[in-house]
Amino acid sequence: MANLRTAMDSAFWDQPISSPKTLEGCARSIPGDPFPLDATRSSRALRIQQLSLLGNGFPLGIIPSYSPTSNKDLGSFSLQSVLLKLATSNCWLGLIGQFRPRKLISSIKAELSNAEELEFSVFKDAAKHFLDKSLYSIGLSSQFSPTPSSSVLLSTERHGEKMRPRYKMMLFQQLPSHDITLEAAWPELFIDHKGRYWDVPESISLDMSSLVSESGFRYRFGIHKSNGHPKAVNAINDEPPLALMPGLCGKASFSYEKSKDLWRKKQTKKDIMTKADKGWIWRPSYDVRLSEPHAAISGIVGGSCAARFGGWGYSASTDGDTSTSTGKRSPFNADFFGSVCYTFQHGKFTKLYGDLTRVDARLDICSAFALTKRALNIFRRSSVSGAADNPLSSPRINLILQQQVLLNLSFLL
Repeated sequence: MANLRTAMDSAFWDQPISSPKTLEGCARSIPGDPFPLDATRSSRALRIQQLSLLGNGFPLGIIPSYSPTSNKDLGSFSLQSVLLKLATSNCWLGLIGQFRPRKLISSIKAELSNAEELEFSVFKDAAKHFLDKSLYSIGLSSQFSPTPSSSVLLSTERHGEKMRPRYKMMLFQQLPSHDITLEAAWPELFIDHKGRYWDVPESISLDMSSLVSESGFRYRFGIHKSNGHPKAVNAINDEPPLALMPGLCGKASFSYEKSKDLWRKKQTKKDIMTKADKGWIWRPSYDVRLSEPHAAISGIVGGSCAARFGGWGYSASTDGDTSTSTGKRSPFNADFFGSVCYTFQHGKFTKLYGDLTRVDARLDICSAFALTKRALNIFRRSSVSGAADNPLSSPRINLILQQQVLLNLSFLL
């Protein structure tokens, strides 16, 4: 049910997604885009806190990482480490560093191969490549909890190959039945369903969402403001998504969700205890959400509305920096949506391999009005080009297969 909820939320809201592109480890999905297939929602734990825990299992606390960059000379391989960590009962402060060795190795290799004789000056020139700031990145994160139900996050990071640093602030307040989140970033990193990244110079949002009630009803509303033209990070000659154009947008939505188990094998104490030579060993599932084999049907229906002020679209620019497309978006719209999903899972995800096979088949209707309009046009045998251009007019069918490979590693298809 959580996967279904995430898929529908991404059609109207920007969702936090785990990403190696930043030291913070988070990017935002683009409202109106399908949720990226190979993406996962980011954890509430800070990235630097996760690295601090992982560092205990690596020599000197240095953790290898893989993240493709727009600058091919830097390579995709990097080494990360927590350089400073201060923690109290309600405050956390950490400094993280990153080093990309590929460019350094290539530069030193070229320096030595071009030298006629290995003199002291040659080694001195080779050592200067260690001072290349494009090899290094540094990030500072802090989290403060003034009360048990609230927290403030402040972070900044600087990548040596980029001119401007990143800044981010988040305030989270938990109420008995609601969550309030205030976020601001300069710039904010977004990712679309094709894996292309976009930087928005300024992004500020305020959201209030209700917790899911026993009846399955929930609602959410908020405002979002962005400034500056979106810039492509790893896209070439692509038009920026309309949802990222500058302006002020207010959104509200409600939904009703329900899930029904066709069958489910409940987890017992025997499932997580394994007998060994020295007695019983506790061996829980690698993911508690995948610990029970089952088959289930779930569904969501709801509605949403949005009002936008400014930033109706983009047009041609004389300097060529802006796309020549005449994309437009409506200042006000309201719609209904729905989704139904069938889930089948075999295995408990506790063994070394082959203990998890999961299939999700989901049908999404993101816009009931667009779908109705397209159906009427087909029925009247008129031109359907206008409706076909609207990506929301077609239902989306998603089939996801998840299979355990080894231990907690699994692949998605």
